[in-house]
Amino acid sequence: MANGKDHQHLLPAGLKDGLPPDAAFEAAMVERLMACFASWGYERVKPPLIEFEDALLSGMGAAMAADTFRLMDPVSQRMMGLRADMTPQVGRIAASRLKSSARPLRLSYAGQVLRVKGEQMRPERQIGQAGVELIGTESAAADAEAVLLAAEALKQLGVAALVVDLNAPMLAVSYLRESGIADPAPIIAALDRKDAAAVKELGGALAPTLQQLMNAVGAPAQALDRLASIALTPSAAAQRDRLVEVATLVQAAAPDLGLNLDPTDHRGFEYHTGVTFSLLGRGVAGEFGRGGRYVNQAGEDATGFTLYLDTLSAALPAPKPARRIFLPRGASHDAALRLRQEGWVTIHALDNGAEDEKEARRLGCSHLWRNGAIQML
Repeated sequence: MANGKDHQHLLPAGLKDGLPPDAAFEAAMVERLMACFASWGYERVKPPLIEFEDALLSGMGAAMAADTFRLMDPVSQRMMGLRADMTPQVGRIAASRLKSSARPLRLSYAGQVLRVKGEQMRPERQIGQAGVELIGTESAAADAEAVLLAAEALKQLGVAALVVDLNAPMLAVSYLRESGIADPAPIIAALDRKDAAAVKELGGALAPTLQQLMNAVGAPAQALDRLASIALTPSAAAQRDRLVEVATLVQAAAPDLGLNLDPTDHRGFEYHTGVTFSLLGRGVAGEFGRGGRYVNQAGEDATGFTLYLDTLSAALPAPKPARRIFLPRGASHDAALRLRQEGWVTIHALDNGAEDEKEARRLGCSHLWRNGAIQML
């Protein structure tokens, strides 16, 4: 049984401390991601960790209501929410503080979010996010840009065998509603489960078309032809055509990118209105990220993506240990500065009397500064 002091060190379920060297690795990863986003013209914004509830959960933010921690602001006596996702916040910034900025507006962000509970594939409740939003354009080229930028950013980090799962979550919803189904939710849930028997039972006369949509899955070479042959209602056909257009643009720009189509996948895209995508890796648990088209709080069309730093940290190769050198008492400041400029991590002796070599090993140093020269331990 834990004693009193041990109990004080416990953290709530789904939360953890970031320790060396993992915390530094994540910070460096964020810097590289933001640099990649900036090279595509995306400017960084920094939303607050907490906002008034009515603003945070308005519009597309309503989809995050069940995941949001709430508390009373002692100053204003109004309810506030801790952000569970940063995309709605960026939408609010675009619709308010940056409403006069030229469109399309390209914004990037990075930070931590907190959720009431974790998911089966992601039990963590505090999640690091980094992403972009492209706001104020309806074009298929914008959808393709989001996919291509996400793929380039992950490639620069060293992600191998990336697979982009391209979806149209509103396609089946539009088809069902236009075909007279008042509540498409049960059928959509069956499609998400790939439950052909339930789709046949619930879909009735619509089941053959729904089955065709379920079968239009896989690499573009096969899936695009299958999609094109399906007879759909007008809005559903428009969703299909946009999916085909975006897939074609992405293939033309990045023919070596692993691309997979799944036009009926709806899970996790509750507030999206058009083409969406998930970023996956072979043999990697969970997603690297996801994104897609939506409408922000001001009614503007937008698209973007969010990357999950925990998944990336777990999947990428561990960083190489830094070169650490121990500097005994009396080592010159100029020598230490020169070593740092050359890429060394300098660990200065703080106490007299300790044996330099023994102290260097104890503090994890691989080298020792001795008599004006670098000595390997």
